Amino acid sequence: MAEDSSRIPHSEALDAASLVGYSDGSIVSRTLAENAGGTLTLFAFDSGEGLSEHTAPFDAVVQVLDGEAELTIGGKTVTARAGQLVIMPASTPHALKATQRFKMLLTMLRPE
Repeated sequence: MAEDSSRIPHSEALDAASLVGYSDGSIVSRTLAENAGGTLTLFAFDSGEGLSEHTAPFDAVVQVLDGEAELTIGGKTVTARAGQLVIMPASTPHALKATQRFKMLLTMLRPE
């Protein structure tokens, strides 16, 4: 069976930030893992790019790997930088804007 190149190999130490690259004027994403419990997705945002306000039916954790972004969660603005993480609760409106080039690992946690 062919290996799915979008997924990460098991039992290896990897530099998460290097697994997705920046692209001028756009957002790049790569799903690393997905199962019934949730997903791990890497994102790279060029400066000024973002996601408009939306909701998700489950909790999400943003772990900033590089750069800086401004998140708005339930009307509250949070600035997050490399090395920080932010939890976005289920069903709460949220949006994101890269204040500079920005990479994040997004972990979606599906309820049991």
